[in-house]
Amino acid sequence: MHVKHDFPHAVREIPHLEIPLADGTRLAARLWLPEGAEQAPVPAILEYLPYRKRDGTVVRDELTHPYFAGHGYACLRVDIRGNGESDGLMLDEYLAQEQADGLEVIDWLARQPWCNGKVGMMGISWGGFNSLQIAAHRPEPLKAIITLCSTDDRYADDIHYKGGNLLLENLGWAATMLSFSAAVPDPALVGDDWRERWKHRLDNMPLMAETWLSHQTRDAYWRHGSVAVNYADIEAAVYCVGGWGDAYKNSIPRLMEQLHGPKKALIGPWIHKYPHFAVPDPAIGFLQEALRWWDHWLKGEETGVMDEPAGTFYLQDGLPPKPMHRERPGDWVRTEGWPSRQVEPHRYSLTNAGLVEGEAALERPRVVDSPLTAGSQQGEYCAIWFGPDLPAEQSRDDAYAQIFDGAPVAEPLSILGKPRVRLRLESDQAGGQLTVRLNDIGPDGRVAMITYGVLNLALREDLGRLDPPTPGEPLDVELELDMVGYRLPVGHRLRVSVSSANFPLLWPSRRRTALTLIPGAQRLDLPVFHGETIANPFAPPESAPQARLETLRQPVPRRTVQEDVASGAVTTIVEDDLGAVRLLDHGLWVDQRCRETYTAHPEDADLTRAEIVWHYRAGRDEGEGQFAVEVDSRYWLSADADTFFLEAEQVARDEGEEVHRRRWKAEVPRGAV
Repeated sequence: MHVKHDFPHAVREIPHLEIPLADGTRLAARLWLPEGAEQAPVPAILEYLPYRKRDGTVVRDELTHPYFAGHGYACLRVDIRGNGESDGLMLDEYLAQEQADGLEVIDWLARQPWCNGKVGMMGISWGGFNSLQIAAHRPEPLKAIITLCSTDDRYADDIHYKGGNLLLENLGWAATMLSFSAAVPDPALVGDDWRERWKHRLDNMPLMAETWLSHQTRDAYWRHGSVAVNYADIEAAVYCVGGWGDAYKNSIPRLMEQLHGPKKALIGPWIHKYPHFAVPDPAIGFLQEALRWWDHWLKGEETGVMDEPAGTFYLQDGLPPKPMHRERPGDWVRTEGWPSRQVEPHRYSLTNAGLVEGEAALERPRVVDSPLTAGSQQGEYCAIWFGPDLPAEQSRDDAYAQIFDGAPVAEPLSILGKPRVRLRLESDQAGGQLTVRLNDIGPDGRVAMITYGVLNLALREDLGRLDPPTPGEPLDVELELDMVGYRLPVGHRLRVSVSSANFPLLWPSRRRTALTLIPGAQRLDLPVFHGETIANPFAPPESAPQARLETLRQPVPRRTVQEDVASGAVTTIVEDDLGAVRLLDHGLWVDQRCRETYTAHPEDADLTRAEIVWHYRAGRDEGEGQFAVEVDSRYWLSADADTFFLEAEQVARDEGEEVHRRRWKAEVPRGAV
């Protein structure tokens, strides 16, 4: 990445200011201004998050916001109420209160003497979600947004449920937020009442997993904050950005198809990170691309950003499987939008002879009876922390599946879009999970995952309506796999792998389930791109200077799988270690690490267990605002056929002395999952 030190405008930073809201709450913010903005007001760019401007996002903030400010924008980074140095409490994600606060911030921003009244909003993940959500309220100053790694549908495409199945990430993210929201307001900024404010947060910490577990279908809870309910609510221009290594790429084709206003799409090879510093490479000059967008919509300049084809996608070349690549070779393609005339479905059939092109029938039934431990090589739902989170070699999971292999391809096969599988099957239980993986078999026999999809058979027709299958009764099932851009190399083969369990991605069904594929038509429709590739349309990455920090402990992320030979139980351990750093500008140090432990038994679903432990340490050793705190947060989940059993605990210490301990226990009835 090329670090720039000279910009068209000198930049003045205000590291901490407070934005007053109508109810008396004050939200903490960090502001970067181009010099002279008070005399010649400029457009503003807002990023609005719960992740603490002082330390949580400081590394990426330093790369990004001074860059935009140096090109003539006021950049405001705001902490959502109840986080960082902001007042109040945060009781759940994406609440109406959060959106109302955001609207007040935009109104405040547009009225500042250094702002000309035009506002853009951007963010990744949470900030991408609420950029869409706030745009749907149509605040007059908000002219355009950039939403990265976000969703339009909180039930179908977020960390809680996928295909109507309970994601283990539902618990993982609840544990993460229990820890993140327990971080202290910095004493150097808020003064002597920091302990009282911190204790108030700890005493009122919500058990988010209980709320999320209590809504097992797409109901009104999930429709709130899902802009898919009415895309026409959004009038601002929308640039939606994602990565093939991220969990949120499926929203991009829907947004492109359904939004009524100006829109663009970009999907690269990246995980859940901003594209100017993401992996796998090629990272791109995202900040330069964003400037073209902002200059067009907020300054009225002709940058050409809206003259180009609306969709830009990266076709990844097939590689030997690896749980994290540093680089993905491939080519860029552009489409007129989405759907694209350059993409056509190519029909394959699942037969007893394998995967064949065209129309053919399965002549004999195939039974899919995966142990509940199948899925250990699936990888994380969302690759966030630069660890070994992507899918590993798939042969072990394929051994627990019914597989349908195609012939070696004679020329590269470019896949762009959402593969669609149509199956006719029956279940031996009044429920069941279906996982279909589209895999790439290399000439050496190693198997890499291209994409996948999952479905809860009890929600097969409508994610909002429970309709359990009748054991032994035929079901016609249609499953859309995740959006992907992938080029199958010459000599490689496609594989369709069908299984009935996927742990620890999904919480298992109540009982081990056998699915039978019924003789007849069993189909895969593959979206094949027939257009031309283009040279890389993006400049190399640029950024503002990096944050000044000292590494106190290097992060060591790990993912291991252990098997108890006697019982057959399989345990997956994920260590999301964020390391420890000291921020040299103000002396604050932070140390964060997490250990997730997921155990399943091949036959007995009642033996499934999950435990997640987060450790947070923070302090300042000298100067103004000295302190030292630590918080240990734990979540546990187990279940029987009727009930989820949820427990949590949080213990906080100040200078080594315990100052807070809280324990939660909850039972949630099992309904759809």
